[in-house]
Amino acid sequence: MLNLIKLNGLLMNGEQNIIQQFFNAFKKLDATTMNACYTNNIAFNDPMFDLLRGDEVRAMWQMLCANASNFSLEYDSIKDEGDGYYTCNWTAQYTFSKTGRRVINKCKAYMKIENGLIAEHSDAWSLHKWSEQAIGLPGKLLGWAGFFRRRIKNNARKNLLHFMQQNH
Repeated sequence: MLNLIKLNGLLMNGEQNIIQQFFNAFKKLDATTMNACYTNNIAFNDPMFDLLRGDEVRAMWQMLCANASNFSLEYDSIKDEGDGYYTCNWTAQYTFSKTGRRVINKCKAYMKIENGLIAEHSDAWSLHKWSEQAIGLPGKLLGWAGFFRRRIKNNARKNLLHFMQQNH
């Protein structure tokens, strides 16, 4: 039997509710609640960090939430795709700390729910558009190039590993 919850006049099942709980916590930069929505062996993927698992995912959200500046988030369109898979659109606005530039990142989340928790989470967005906003002209001109994208990803991974060493 499906566990249904009424939210904003719409009936949502328990699986959609965990997605709402995740994004409502994200709006508040509450990494603890966000991470409580995940299974222990969560798999996460996005254009910046590529594939992360378990504690790496939890540390990424802790790091991003702790470092967020002038942050706001909106989400909508939670859609049941069947077999425990859901999609959701979300947009984050924030100031990128390294450059002080404003970023508006439009994303699509793909999530798999197992036993009431998020077991898989992938976010799709344009790294080129992000780099143009966050870095400026070099990002606009080179954000499509493999070497430039690798530099961005390597910096993100390095920052995550440093954060994990300092906080765990």
